[in-house]
Amino acid sequence: MKKEPTTIFGFAKLEAELNDLKKVQRPQIVIEIDIARSHGDLKENAEYHAAREKQAFIETRIAEFTDMLSRTQIIDPSVYPHDRVLFGSTVKLEDLNSDKVVVYTIVGAYESNPEKGLISISSPLAKQIIGKKTGDEVDIILPNGNASYEVLEVFFQTIKF
Repeated sequence: MKKEPTTIFGFAKLEAELNDLKKVQRPQIVIEIDIARSHGDLKENAEYHAAREKQAFIETRIAEFTDMLSRTQIIDPSVYPHDRVLFGSTVKLEDLNSDKVVVYTIVGAYESNPEKGLISISSPLAKQIIGKKTGDEVDIILPNGNASYEVLEVFFQTIKF
């Protein structure tokens, strides 16, 4: 079983979602099923069937989150220097073709959110910039083409969800 790196914040987020599923959503759907069941004939009861489908979805999500949590390895990136791009590093890159500056933080797969600048350590971009330091130029092969970047800055900042 391969361990997936995650920050303490990512782990806490997964744990909170699992707790919500178990302690809020699961009991609520049981109540919804009981109410729908009280309406009579189950064969033609759309509310009952919808509630059962929702229950199956919740149980599947609980199993998925439980599996994810069992495979996580919590890494605290604040304890090591960020003189090179590492897990948990925030990196400022300049696209050498467009002069556009982007900022990404390298996180675990379960906590990635590219719209918020959080990219998975297993993403093509992260794989190719790991180990680079300020001033390095790198040609990156991405799914939508190639790009050239210069590493402007590597640092640590606390992740906020």
